[in-house]
Amino acid sequence: MGIKADSLLRVKPSATIAVSQKARELKAEGRDVIGLGAGEPDFDTPDNIKQAAIDAIQRGETKYTPVPGIPELRHAISEKFKRENNLEYEVDQVMVSTGGKQVLYNAFAATLNPGDEVLIPTPYWVSYPDMVLLNDGEPKFIDTTIEENFKLTPEKLEAAITPKTKWLIFNSPSNPSGAAYSKDELKALTDVLLRHEHVWVLTDDMYEHLCYGDFEFVTPAQIEPKLYERTLTMNGVSKAYAMTGWRIGYCGGPVELIKAMSLVQGQCTSGACSVAQWAAVEALNGTQDFIPERREAFESRRDLVVSMLNQADGIECPKPEGAFYVYPSCAALIGKKTESGKTIETDEDFVTELLEAEGVAVVHGSAFGLGPNFRISYATSTEALTEACERIQRFCASLRS
Repeated sequence: MGIKADSLLRVKPSATIAVSQKARELKAEGRDVIGLGAGEPDFDTPDNIKQAAIDAIQRGETKYTPVPGIPELRHAISEKFKRENNLEYEVDQVMVSTGGKQVLYNAFAATLNPGDEVLIPTPYWVSYPDMVLLNDGEPKFIDTTIEENFKLTPEKLEAAITPKTKWLIFNSPSNPSGAAYSKDELKALTDVLLRHEHVWVLTDDMYEHLCYGDFEFVTPAQIEPKLYERTLTMNGVSKAYAMTGWRIGYCGGPVELIKAMSLVQGQCTSGACSVAQWAAVEALNGTQDFIPERREAFESRRDLVVSMLNQADGIECPKPEGAFYVYPSCAALIGKKTESGKTIETDEDFVTELLEAEGVAVVHGSAFGLGPNFRISYATSTEALTEACERIQRFCASLRS
């Protein structure tokens, strides 16, 4: 009898983590590798946030924390939702977790029964389906296309809903595509959801502050208040505040759902790190002046990468509205051969041969449920991105029919 639970047979390791690890291993061997796999800002955590953590340590804020979060942070989150999203979540409707990933996992553990379906538009963040599977749910994928700019349409949403549907996962701006939904696009989707009262909405707003040009971010419960009682609004400090390692995610939702999620969290991790929570208080309450500056840097990098990739033979790269990813298609390169004679049969072959030939680490699109594409994170320096794109151009030009 094996030691592993049967549920583990249904899931796979995170592809994004695997690519980053492979890049680190090759660098350790002395290879010149540019890693564009990790979804992590290259900026440092702002000094005022770091100082708040130091101050918390010196005050002795190093004890166990309440399971749903320290009151000061829950209050700051409540105020943030009011200030930025026009959403009224009282403190008892808010909870803090060890990263946004735990918010999602808590929600599924607290609500899913065997056979419950969770709608997941493709391409999706790699962990969504596996978290559903680990909690006895059934991921049900809704494919989007590059022609639709990787956005879910109301017609496809309507067609996917069944009596077994428990949740729709909604991620805007998207990881991996960077696609973001306008007010009108989101309203068309919420109109569908209003007709199906048994469907709850789990909205992943982690990239809220990384929208470009004149694009205006909106979230489902803000657009359609009638969905408020069946929406869980998730966010965190990792991306906008460059606090990935601090591991603080948070959410707002109906009191009974928050209580159920707190029950789950109380039996696995209990409260999130005390020092990180105090740092997050400062992140939400303190100056936001650095966000526009960093957003501008990301937008400039996006424009560079989109332009250079569209100059590569056989690559089609849409311009996304947000996040710090592009999701180009390599469909025109499928079937071509490398200089060593290997045939590119899948997007996974493409990224494997790209890493081997040119030392550029990206993630294959099939890991996100939609190919043949690949994801590039442009959360790194302009110099590194320019060099990486030149290498991709060179690799694509070297392929033969």
